[in-house]
Amino acid sequence: QGEIAYNPISDLRLHIVGAVQYDKSSQENNITENSNQAQAYRALGNSIIRDNNNYLYIDPDYAYALPVTVLPKGGFYQRTDLSKTSWDVRGTADYHHRFTSGHFIDVLGGFDVSNVDRSRSWFNGVGMQFARGEVPFWVYEFFKKAQEQNSDYYTLSHTHNRTAAFFGTATYSYKERYNLTGTYRYEGTNRLGRARSARWLPTWNISGSWNADQEPWFYGVFGKALTHTTLRASYSLTADPGPATYTNSTAILKSYNPYRIFSSDRESGIQIDQIANADLTYEKKHEFNLGVDLGFLNNRINATFDIFWRNNYDLIGPMATQGVGGEIVRYANMASMKSRGQEFSLQTQNFKLKDFSWTTNLIFSHVTTEVTDLMSQARTMDLISQNGFAVVGYPYRGLFSIPYAGLDEHGIPQLYTPEGEKTSTDIDFQNRDKNSYLIYEGPSDPTITGSFGNEFRYKNWRLNIFVTYNFGNVIRLDPVFRAKYSDLTAMTKEYRNRFMQSGDENITSIPGILDRRTYKSNRQLSYGYNAYNYTHDRIAKGDFIRMKDISLSYDFPKAWFSSTPISDISLKLQATNLFLIYADKKLQGQDPEFINAGGVAAPVPRQYTLTLKVGM
Repeated sequence: QGEIAYNPISDLRLHIVGAVQYDKSSQENNITENSNQAQAYRALGNSIIRDNNNYLYIDPDYAYALPVTVLPKGGFYQRTDLSKTSWDVRGTADYHHRFTSGHFIDVLGGFDVSNVDRSRSWFNGVGMQFARGEVPFWVYEFFKKAQEQNSDYYTLSHTHNRTAAFFGTATYSYKERYNLTGTYRYEGTNRLGRARSARWLPTWNISGSWNADQEPWFYGVFGKALTHTTLRASYSLTADPGPATYTNSTAILKSYNPYRIFSSDRESGIQIDQIANADLTYEKKHEFNLGVDLGFLNNRINATFDIFWRNNYDLIGPMATQGVGGEIVRYANMASMKSRGQEFSLQTQNFKLKDFSWTTNLIFSHVTTEVTDLMSQARTMDLISQNGFAVVGYPYRGLFSIPYAGLDEHGIPQLYTPEGEKTSTDIDFQNRDKNSYLIYEGPSDPTITGSFGNEFRYKNWRLNIFVTYNFGNVIRLDPVFRAKYSDLTAMTKEYRNRFMQSGDENITSIPGILDRRTYKSNRQLSYGYNAYNYTHDRIAKGDFIRMKDISLSYDFPKAWFSSTPISDISLKLQATNLFLIYADKKLQGQDPEFINAGGVAAPVPRQYTLTLKVGM
């Protein structure tokens, strides 16, 4: 890394900085000859094992061939090499000048160009004899089998990311009271292909602030009660190229090896991986922000409040089409969304004495969203899954449920169809046209987030207590109910209250466990049991208050080691994720803060850390 700065005149500074970085890492996976994985390729104990072992090979060139091993000796030596080469150059010219009349201007312009090249190679060494001098022992049948399965024994891939931006910003200030700033940025990336119409986009921002405490009349009106006041406003257009998987403005052609029954017929081919999508462009957002900063009682109380309105448009997502061009689902700028929110932070110094102090920090954020335009129809499964989906007029990632009709006299769950009829078997999770009957539960993302922290200091001791909270969202409980179970199934506490005998349908809504005969006679009952996981009964509130962090530290007196090269010593004991102060009882111990594809994840583990810090 290097940089050069030059001041041709007193108010002008020219600056350029460049950096080059090279990273390389290697991963090895040694599958020894005595490992389970390697032994599986040689499992020929009897005819039953031989005929059911998919790792063995039957030569299709011989009609009556028996399965044989393709790994008679040794194991596998697998290696993955990753490398990255990147460089970045940034140049700026900054001119600032303060006039004697109180006017101040600052103008900055420049460019930023970056390049990142990544490569990945993978190799599978067959028949490595780790216990016999690390000499490979392989047979040609392994590669013949790989050819016939159309698999590779080594791979190589490269990616190239390019970005360039040209920017300028200008600031005007008068007596540090009135400030006005404008920013313009023109940027491009190769993420969207070669089409110039899509890869370049200008963004801009204009903002202003008024430092009211710099007015001559300020302290005469408010005295020492109000220490400082700043009013802020801004309006901007920002953009993002979207998810990394959406890249093409032009057609993407990729080479591949077509599958052939016989290895002698193998050849290389080329296919259309993605058709041209020239209209794909950046996701964009307009944002208007108003804010105020306040300080009271000589800044012992500091408060910040912001309110914003956002309009996101040209959002990228999957859109079902008629299949023209060969793709039924294509990614397009197919949605718009508006949101608004309020953010408030408060810091107070409750006590400030010589040996004792108490400081409190509060952060509160409230954000609501609404989808205003959507050129796509979601499937029923998209709307009822735990992450929710976008629907016009509802929040982003709104969560819906299938209407539940209770249990029948046999304890089998019943659901309402789009036509209002009860069913336990006729359920279409892939339906895109008849989803208005679904029940809206709420957003899957919290609308209120924040934290509350207190720091106590007594002489050399410091105690920090930090609490976080989320409110306003709903959670789909883990889909554990099925029509068929095995002895390996782990039952949750809800099964205690399930249907067990006739009449229980009047006192519980939890399905019973089907007997084998009933399940065998109508396997479509599995649809009803699965659908029960996506009803209102399986919804819980995502609200929680968590004791996030408690730490106690002690700074040893410096006089203890004044005659040594040690400058300071401190000891800190920290406990993280101790417990949930509040959460919905329906979660049954599941953690509302961390979710995964299968439902709600296990509780976050507690962590205890003891840190000794020595400075010299």
